[in-house]
Amino acid sequence: MKRNETAAAPCHQEIVALDRVSYAYGTQQVLNGVTFTARERDFVGLIGSNGAGKTTLLRMIVGLLKPQQGQIRLFGTPLDRFKDWHLIGYVPQRSHFNPLFPATVREVVLSGLYGRRKLLRRITKGDADRAEDAMKTLHISDLAEKRIGALSGGQQQRVFLARALINNPKLLILDEPMSGVDSETQTNFFHLLRHMHQHHNLTFLMVSHDLEMVLSYLGHEPKETSGKLAFHVRHSHDLEDCAETDLLHTLRKEG
Repeated sequence: MKRNETAAAPCHQEIVALDRVSYAYGTQQVLNGVTFTARERDFVGLIGSNGAGKTTLLRMIVGLLKPQQGQIRLFGTPLDRFKDWHLIGYVPQRSHFNPLFPATVREVVLSGLYGRRKLLRRITKGDADRAEDAMKTLHISDLAEKRIGALSGGQQQRVFLARALINNPKLLILDEPMSGVDSETQTNFFHLLRHMHQHHNLTFLMVSHDLEMVLSYLGHEPKETSGKLAFHVRHSHDLEDCAETDLLHTLRKEG
């Protein structure tokens, strides 16, 4: 098949598959038989009440917790055999971040390159260039030497997003990325996410407390429900915009 024919084909690759996933903290069952599949270029909004297991589910998908029952597949590979963690970018809740952590913005962004098998390796010039590109992309280059704890909430979120994007991931997982920031910052941040979804080969899985903003893009009717969770999904078919595969390069060029 020619390259242009491949680019024109709809994308249906399985990115995240949840098959009857359950998890409990002691006697408190937070997830019970959750089943859902996110496919390539889906933007998935994960909606549920407090205690519905949204963050727990995200932590399982990124390998921080193991399902007690059921199976998770990432890019078609069972979670317990998955090794390509560079394909996944993760932006956790800001509440999990210690504002006194003694690291600069540059160091936090570079830490996104410290994969599970690269923790002790030296930073190369290519790594430094990649971090510089990520900071330029998110318009935080002028903050590079500042301590992360000295930044505003909106600035911190841009740093964490730059950290998540530095490996050019195919899946971006965001856990309430706009929590604790002002409405203008929330709007600008979500506009950036929408742009990334519409113009790049990237799949999103996001938990957000701002239902109005998320549902205005994804639709008010969930595509699927499972247990206490609702999955709102919007799929992008703008494959003609995906000729450039380096996400950071094209985001900076278009910005």
